[in-house]
Amino acid sequence: MKEITCILCPNGCELKIDKKNGKWIVEGNLCPKGREFAIHETTNPTRTVCTTVKTVFRELPILPVRTDGEIPKKLIFDFMAEMKKVTIEKKVSIGDIIVRNVLDTGVNVISTSTIE
Repeated sequence: MKEITCILCPNGCELKIDKKNGKWIVEGNLCPKGREFAIHETTNPTRTVCTTVKTVFRELPILPVRTDGEIPKKLIFDFMAEMKKVTIEKKVSIGDIIVRNVLDTGVNVISTSTIE
């Protein structure tokens, strides 16, 4: 049995999840979202990732970026390795796509700052 805390709402339910006879058993959730969260977090956890990438601009040598969706947690180290290869060579604005479809996840990496 695995124990996790649900983060989908302010309740912060302490969940217990186990698989018996091919069915997921979730206890401790006060709403249906908790069940879905526990199963997803157990079978395929995902995360939004924030980091920085290099630029060629002296006034802003690194640019903060983030994913515009969640990527599988198991890909975070590969994601970070990809970000180390990126260097921004043109002016960008908040929300501009820096890397499209990173690691074939369907998720883009976007700028969270502007280079003027």
